[in-house]
Amino acid sequence: MAAKKFYVLPDLPYGADQLEPYITEGQLKLHHDKHHIGYVNGANAILEKLDKARKEGTDFDVKSTLKELSFHVGGHILHSLFWGNMAPAGKGGGGRPVGLLAEEIDREFGSFENFKKEFTKAANSVEGSGWAALTFCRQTSRLMIMQVEKHNVNVYPMFRIFLVIDVWEHAYYLDYKNERGKFVDAFWNIVNWEEVNRRLEELLKS
Repeated sequence: MAAKKFYVLPDLPYGADQLEPYITEGQLKLHHDKHHIGYVNGANAILEKLDKARKEGTDFDVKSTLKELSFHVGGHILHSLFWGNMAPAGKGGGGRPVGLLAEEIDREFGSFENFKKEFTKAANSVEGSGWAALTFCRQTSRLMIMQVEKHNVNVYPMFRIFLVIDVWEHAYYLDYKNERGKFVDAFWNIVNWEEVNRRLEELLKS
């Protein structure tokens, strides 16, 4: 039987200084090297706890353990998507949606401008800490925007996520202080639309 696997912190797909000036090197390193690894370590610690409890036949608080696991796994998955849907401005980042994604955005929202406005409002109005995400519903064949509180609240089950923005303060505080809106506006300059389109195409082919 193969050994059980655990979560691993992914490498950034670009240099830590390559998203400047929109996200500085110090901000990006803090976010990736400190916060994201915290969710990876948190999830793995719980998996080890579960393995030990199951092996030894000991009881544990299932409700609180699974709630905590959901939080850490959600944080890891969303951050992994976040790094990949950004790219240096002018080198894959910024501009407008491409390919099938552009067609689907026009079909659902009427225009890219309408989508950008709605997504921005979703990101700016997440209560507390959380995310805005662009997802796809297979049953209706429609793109949908999802507001995720924390890492695991208000999630649409089984909806594939193509684009996310992290609006926890740890994502922008060094660069923008408490001005979330300025960070969200800056984000549009580094969105990797080719990658977001690839994710959508991959889903629709499966």
